[in-house]
Amino acid sequence: MSKKILNVAVIGCGEVAQIAHIPNLIVASDMFKITALCDISKQSLELCSKRFGIPNTFTSVTDLLASPISIDLVFILTADQFHAEHIIQCANAGKHIMIEKPMAQTLKEYDLVEQARIKNNVVIFVGYMRRYSLALKRLKDEIKGKKIKYVRVRDIIGNNKYFTSQSGQHQKYYQDHPSSSSEELKKRIKLNLVENSGEESSVSEKDQKRNEHSWSLLHSLGSHDLSLMRDILGMPEKCLFSSRSNDQDDKSWWWNMAIDEVAVFDAHVEVYTNDSRVKIQYDTPYVKGLPIKLTIQKQLPNGDFSEEIVRPTYVDPYTLELPLLYDAIVNGKDYKTKPLDAKNDTILVKMIMDALVE
Repeated sequence: MSKKILNVAVIGCGEVAQIAHIPNLIVASDMFKITALCDISKQSLELCSKRFGIPNTFTSVTDLLASPISIDLVFILTADQFHAEHIIQCANAGKHIMIEKPMAQTLKEYDLVEQARIKNNVVIFVGYMRRYSLALKRLKDEIKGKKIKYVRVRDIIGNNKYFTSQSGQHQKYYQDHPSSSSEELKKRIKLNLVENSGEESSVSEKDQKRNEHSWSLLHSLGSHDLSLMRDILGMPEKCLFSSRSNDQDDKSWWWNMAIDEVAVFDAHVEVYTNDSRVKIQYDTPYVKGLPIKLTIQKQLPNGDFSEEIVRPTYVDPYTLELPLLYDAIVNGKDYKTKPLDAKNDTILVKMIMDALVE
């Protein structure tokens, strides 16, 4: 009996599509076939269509969904502020969805997406790929049943351009977006901040920009860390304290999360128990084949100090999550990164922002 191949449409043909998702879907040809591309940038569409041999292209999600092209699954890789809208559109058209994080921007959006998932009986799989690394499972096995004394979560990474430029995918960046879409994006960023924080009009323009930047950093880059922390420890009850510095460039640096100008990707979680320290170290997902390592430090019964480094696989988490997405759709298997799971990250971001001390 031949294996079912899922027909895939990719909405959003920018950086992550060119470097990770489209190449990975093409390699996973035993499970997926890309049948259409969609982007508001005609230049991005033309590039991806020619480079990856995908002739069916659209500049509108509405036109894509109205076409007779066979589509089982949609990869949504658009700007964060349009995620929920596009998810609901695709779910109402009966399509399964793989959505890049963050899934949505406000608590209301998460609830509307969950309603669409239930109403249309579709899979909405949130792409928290770090949670599907094999090293994470090993870490959880190692600390199981132990009393956790301290956890350090860190994400100090070099500017994305340092890693994307070395991805070997020769990606291109285009700016031929309709002016109306850029204005709509700015409008949504402001409205989402007001909805999430209750920010009043009396806030100064400078503070508003700082808050927008902080929310964006926590909600996009930071969602990897927040989601990973929840996977290991469960949902926190509250945030006691958070702070940020105010440098001359008006950028927000969080206690353990920032983007700098050094080409080092330092993203890790380290869990301290009474008799061990277990650390999972992530490298950039934009260079294929870099290992995710687990370091286990222990004091042995004879008094020796032991350090073990475990590398479960060179297969990247983007690739590891594809069979799980496939099984969720084709075989009805359960998966952990659902809409209401992702909603907890927005709740956490609000906790952090509410606890902010300048």
